[in-house]
Amino acid sequence: MKDTDDRVVRIHKIRDIALLQGVIIIYTISGVMSKEAAASGGDLMRFLIFFGLEFVLLGVYAVLWQQMIKRFELSVAYANRSMAVVWSMVWAVVLFHDTITMQNIAGVVLVVAGIWIINTDTEGV
Repeated sequence: MKDTDDRVVRIHKIRDIALLQGVIIIYTISGVMSKEAAASGGDLMRFLIFFGLEFVLLGVYAVLWQQMIKRFELSVAYANRSMAVVWSMVWAVVLFHDTITMQNIAGVVLVVAGIWIINTDTEGV
């Protein structure tokens, strides 16, 4: 019975972390919209569309972030927020064809390792 309870707790924790990552992805996509708005090159309609999308995404992020910090200890939520660096790098490569360096990769590995340690803490959440 205890094994089943532990498994359910673990599944809920994984689900909550996945939801938190989804919220962080929304935040980083707002940065993509900002970059697109800045690259509008004087096209007012393009600028307004991307700026509007950024504004909407940041509003959605703000509401969802409030819900996430209700589910997690504040230190865990903010530590996971550093995954924005990883997601931003993904968008930079996939959408803007930027190159990544070994230093970028080393930094991401350190960030992910730190988040892994915090998320697997048995006393967290």
